Amino acid sequence: MSNPSKIIAIAKDEVGYREGRSASGGYNNKNKFSPEVPGLEWSNYQPWCATFVSWAALKAGVANLYPRTASCLVGTSWFKKLGRFSEYPAIGAQVFFGPNGGSHTGLVYDYDGTWVYTVEGNTNGNGSAEGNGVYLKKRLRRDPYVYGYGYPKFSEGIKSADPAWAKEAPKVEAKPVTKTPVKPSVSLARIKEARSKDMPARTGHVTHKADVLRVERALDKEGLLDSRWVDGSWGTKTQEAYDAFRRRMGWTGEDAKGAPGKASLSKLGQRHGFVVKS
Repeated sequence: MSNPSKIIAIAKDEVGYREGRSASGGYNNKNKFSPEVPGLEWSNYQPWCATFVSWAALKAGVANLYPRTASCLVGTSWFKKLGRFSEYPAIGAQVFFGPNGGSHTGLVYDYDGTWVYTVEGNTNGNGSAEGNGVYLKKRLRRDPYVYGYGYPKFSEGIKSADPAWAKEAPKVEAKPVTKTPVKPSVSLARIKEARSKDMPARTGHVTHKADVLRVERALDKEGLLDSRWVDGSWGTKTQEAYDAFRRRMGWTGEDAKGAPGKASLSKLGQRHGFVVKS
């Protein structure tokens, strides 16, 4: 799972969480996130939208990529100092709202040409000023309330709508191309021609050396042809060895004699790694 996916998944798992209530029944900003972020324990009972992002980053193992702070203004400044702030959304970016980005914050999990989709803590579902929990939100990208986006420096790059950040588009690992090994081939027509020309000629006569050698080497591996006769010439020794192979495979009588047939040659090829062509 990519780093953006990790923090988004962790943040989304908290959707539905609600903060504590006071004795009078109202919400009081008591939250579980502040006590779990070293250095931000003091922020319990305070607005906790930025603390929520720091908590999610810590749980996702990417705490160094996001500002650890309870302040939206500090978070905005942190990204700007790194030169990683944009007016365009990005997957896994920290979005900041309000004047100078100091009013509210959350995490971007998706965007399109019109909307930005976020996970936000210390907000609500009805648009009121009082936040009370973790919600999924859908906001207009061009809403003046949207101030901008901090871009974490993910090792895999960041998917952004900002043309200037195209160089940091997520790197897609190329899948290795598995090539099916091409088996060598033997031409049946050439084997038959070699047999018809080599056997009547003087010893060592060669017609189609490459094809004959491939068959002879297979017969040698079968233990039917002495290696001294593996010479690319289809002589009587090669013919005798081929006939012996056919008998070994169950051919009898006239079927085990004469010019090689496609069935027997294909069987030899299956056993020794070549294919037979016409």
